[in-house]
Amino acid sequence: MTDSNHYGFILPEELILLRDQIRRFMREEVKPIEDKLPHDATGCSPEDLEHLRAIAEDMGLTRMAVPAEYGGNPASALTQIILAEESAKCRLGGYAPALNAFKGGPPNVIWGGTPAQKEKYGVPCVEGDANMFVAITEPTGGSDPRNNITTRAEKRGDKWYLNGRKMWITGAGLATYGIIFARTNDGEEGHPPQVTAFIVEPDFPGITFNEIKVIRALSPWEIVLEDCEVPDENVLGEVGQGFGVAQNWLVNARVPYAAGCIGIAQEALDMACGWVKQRPTRDGMLMDKQAIQWMIADSEVELKAARLLVYEAAARIDAGEPGKVDASICKLYGTETAGRVVDRAIQMFGGMGVAQEMPLERWYRELRVKRIGEGPSEVHRMVIARDKLRNTDGGVYFG
Repeated sequence: MTDSNHYGFILPEELILLRDQIRRFMREEVKPIEDKLPHDATGCSPEDLEHLRAIAEDMGLTRMAVPAEYGGNPASALTQIILAEESAKCRLGGYAPALNAFKGGPPNVIWGGTPAQKEKYGVPCVEGDANMFVAITEPTGGSDPRNNITTRAEKRGDKWYLNGRKMWITGAGLATYGIIFARTNDGEEGHPPQVTAFIVEPDFPGITFNEIKVIRALSPWEIVLEDCEVPDENVLGEVGQGFGVAQNWLVNARVPYAAGCIGIAQEALDMACGWVKQRPTRDGMLMDKQAIQWMIADSEVELKAARLLVYEAAARIDAGEPGKVDASICKLYGTETAGRVVDRAIQMFGGMGVAQEMPLERWYRELRVKRIGEGPSEVHRMVIARDKLRNTDGGVYFG
């Protein structure tokens, strides 16, 4: 069965039904609560959040990336992509895990820990209100974590001591615990330094959090580590193998990240289409103007292309294929396309587009951040280009 509404991808019927179910939930349950919130609110009341999560739980829409043995409802990557796109249309579906209606569980890296780590840190995120952050980026940059990480970890006795700073970490000051990546060996000549992942709690000695105000309402955090004391049993994975842990998380996070941006942009385009169809001008309706039609056409084409890239990446993940380059393609094209589409929507609305009674200007600010988060566009271009050059022999005429 093909779907003619937005998608140029042949989705299985059960996924079309799921997508429509999520849309109804967002429209009938989430949006009425969101409409009562201040324009830049980053969450709702605990009572409303509990109400929404109970409904999502009954619908089977929670903890889709959590293994079944730990209380999850594991779903395919494509299923998670559909949820990410549709849920992002409201703040209570697309914001940080501690604030949204779907309670997705902790980032996947925690399930690669020891049994004791899974029970202590993973299960409370599933069964309770615990939540976590992942801290890679530093003031010196986060685009090349293997080489740019300057935060250091030194082992003394049975404990590690971390020193350094992490920047722009989403949810850090609100989290129950987090994973911090630190250099444990500078590496031999010609080899990159070794990086290790550590599970860190906010009450460990030597760690402080500072909120950073940015262009959007949801603030990231600075983490300052001054001889932060971490037990040896809180090393996640093997010492020196943290880069592999980081890659696993980054690749799996970037595809739904792009899907959420596409969902926001699609909603903005649909709103703009509704507006121009009922907006009169001196000699007809706004929708009759060629300039408007071209903005709509360009936006629809770009969104379809972005969505197909995301679907292809999800299909590769489900097939167990390497997804690093596909994730970079999705993240690059999805975030940049979404920014262009929302910008055009604002233009079509005119003055109303920047009014705070509309969500467009808030989306515009959020999407600007998303071109930097999860790796800036320039880094993803570098990843894509390097892969292409490495795997291309010059073609038929220059082989």
